[in-house]
Order: sequence, then C-alpha cells, then structure tokens
Amino acid sequence: MLDDFDPVLERARAGSGDAVGLIYEDLARPVAAYLRAKGVHEVEDVTSEVFLAVFTGLGRFTGDQVQFRSWVFTIAHRRVVDGWRRGGRAPAPVPYEPAEDTRTSPSAEAGALESVGTDRAMELLATLTDDQREVLVLRVVADLTVEDVAAVVGKRPGAVKALQRRGLATLRRQLVTEGVPL
Repeated sequence: MLDDFDPVLERARAGSGDAVGLIYEDLARPVAAYLRAKGVHEVEDVTSEVFLAVFTGLGRFTGDQVQFRSWVFTIAHRRVVDGWRRGGRAPAPVPYEPAEDTRTSPSAEAGALESVGTDRAMELLATLTDDQREVLVLRVVADLTVEDVAAVVGKRPGAVKALQRRGLATLRRQLVTEGVPL
C-alpha cells in the first residue's frame, strides 16, 4: 500500500503521470491475481480495462486508501461479471499454435517455476466453492477488509467471515492430507 496515498491521489487527479503510475504499480498485480483466480482468460486486457475505468473515474471517487482499494476491486468484479455475460455471445477462442508463434519468451526454467506455483494455487482454489474462492482472493490477494469484500460481492460481513472461515478450513484439510507442514 502507498505510504502517502492522499497526495498521490490528488496528483493523479491533476493529471500527473508519475502519480498514476504509482497507483497502477500498487494495485495492478493484486487486480491481475484476482482476475486470474476468477478464471479470466485475458487477464492483461481486463486489468487494462479496470485501470482505464479507475483513472477516468478518479474525479468522482471520494474516500481514503482502503475505500479506494475496495472501489478498484468493485470495478474489477464488475468487469468479471461483464465478461461472463459477454462469454455467452463471444466466439470460441482460437487454439494456440506454438509452431506459428514467432515471438520470444522467457527461459523454459523460469516459465516452469512460475507455472508450477500458479497451477498449484489454482488447483487449491478449485477445491473451494465459488463464493469461498472469491472471498479468499479478495481478502488475501486484494488485501480488502471483510466489510470491503462484503460490499464488492454483495453479501453481509458475517456471511463473508463464514465463507472465509470455511474456505480456509477446506484448504487446511487439503494441505494436511497432502502432508504439507503448516
């Protein structure tokens, strides 16, 4: 989280590219992780859409840094829902053909290590219900409060706490079964 959020926000509202960059750097990774956990296929595109909406709406935002984070993740949540709605009308994605791809990529080792962590996290998240997964991702990745998560997902704070507790219990059981020390 930014240490000097209020002055950065004011500079961003005034059009400072540096301030906009600081806000983006602070929140882009958690937003992308949230979108990835929600099953969004074009994470970078949707992340860009989220921040486009954030930066065009800065003048309408009022509140502190915690409320700002909640507002950003509310926008991200709405983009996910919009994507689900469009998904019924969108054409099927074209399969990737590696032989036809002329772009360069990072080393196989770096890609494999990154993939293992991401794949394992996605496997663990898949053991949860949709609501539990959404609550845990918003609480852990987005670092939102229970109240902020409740506002994003449209549930009461008590329901968010219960979903979080049950989700963590499910993950704990899964890891203990696998012999992972906690």
